[in-house]
Amino acid sequence: MAERDLDVVVLGASGITGRRVAAHLAEQRAEDGPRWAAAGRDPARVESVLAGIGVSAPETIVADVGDPASLVAMASRTRVVANLVGPYTLHGRPVIEACVAAGAHYLDLTGEIPFMRSVIDDYDARAVEAGVKVVQPCGFEALPPDLAVLLAAEAARERHGEELAEAELEVRAKAPPGMPRPSDVLSGGTLQSMAEIAAGDDTTTVTDPAALVVDPAVAAEVRRRSPITVAPRRGSRGSVVAPMAPAAYINPAVIHRTALLVAAASGAEPSPFRYREGVALGGGDASLPLRYAAAGALSGAQVAMAAVTRARPDFRRWIGRGMRRVLPSSGFGPSGDRLEAWSWRMSVSARTTGGHDIGVEVDADGHPGYLATARMVGEAALLLAGAGPTPERGGCLTPAAALGTASIERFDRARVRFRVDGPAQ
Repeated sequence: MAERDLDVVVLGASGITGRRVAAHLAEQRAEDGPRWAAAGRDPARVESVLAGIGVSAPETIVADVGDPASLVAMASRTRVVANLVGPYTLHGRPVIEACVAAGAHYLDLTGEIPFMRSVIDDYDARAVEAGVKVVQPCGFEALPPDLAVLLAAEAARERHGEELAEAELEVRAKAPPGMPRPSDVLSGGTLQSMAEIAAGDDTTTVTDPAALVVDPAVAAEVRRRSPITVAPRRGSRGSVVAPMAPAAYINPAVIHRTALLVAAASGAEPSPFRYREGVALGGGDASLPLRYAAAGALSGAQVAMAAVTRARPDFRRWIGRGMRRVLPSSGFGPSGDRLEAWSWRMSVSARTTGGHDIGVEVDADGHPGYLATARMVGEAALLLAGAGPTPERGGCLTPAAALGTASIERFDRARVRFRVDGPAQ
């Protein structure tokens, strides 16, 4: 990639998340000078949208997911394409095809597990041969939990010479003051992705913790050791743990694939572990019934989604069509004045095969699904472009397998900070 004149291209820079990725890259350009460009179907609209948030892209490129030649031309100029054009089941494959063909690294935000598995099946070998990293998904799902669990696994090996036996992750978020709004929680892009998952041809992988593990024996062991559960439960510090939002079925599949890829890279035997996660609802004893009720409602939504994936194809297509019509479209999201005031924290409590405890903390500023996600995408793209050391491997990778932990301090610039608790022993 020595001849590339760009480090990162943001495809879909006029969208809710894309414009924030562009803003982050513009901020970093003022400090480090990464060469980046915005891309979209309508350059004038991209420029107008970015100007509305005070961002001027150094260059705007014409790129349309319906025009393969424009995608190849874009990918041929850059080291990395950050694709923010979803739903990815509908629009992602042409961009991946162009990046693999042109030798550019690729990342996106998809939580569409069947799509991710099809990408692994169809592009992994080609990406390895081309030395290209195809990285999914790089936002709140699943970059911070994936890196946090990898940090715990590395600490287990370095401190104790042991593997992880289990890891449990809890998320706590603090919203801005005032009445919550629907757009604070789910974006139109996420909702439309859920519609595409429901209507997809193959939904057998949606709720499978081993959906992204290609070795059948390892996959069977993952399913045995680490089934995904969505029932409310008590957590640490008196919390009630609800299923992960917006979906409980994304991070586990990614984290188990990371474990397999890391083991393969080191020549070690895979060692599947128990992984659980959820959103911690804190409060006092008086609020316990209310917190259990809220967790139960979130669990019910996840159970309903899982039931849809097991329904007959004609019923699923009918549900998907209905969801497309009634749910907000891409572009629906929180207003800018509510993005900065959020803060959130992830806590990983891990135990090794020898019974040693390891903790990893992640604390972050900014709305997790929009602002923090955009900043993480920007930093991940810069790392893939060569801003810091990353593992030298190609293929269809998870965030932790693609980025590693050697440059994890880079995410401080995204206002996402990682810390392994306790002194080395």
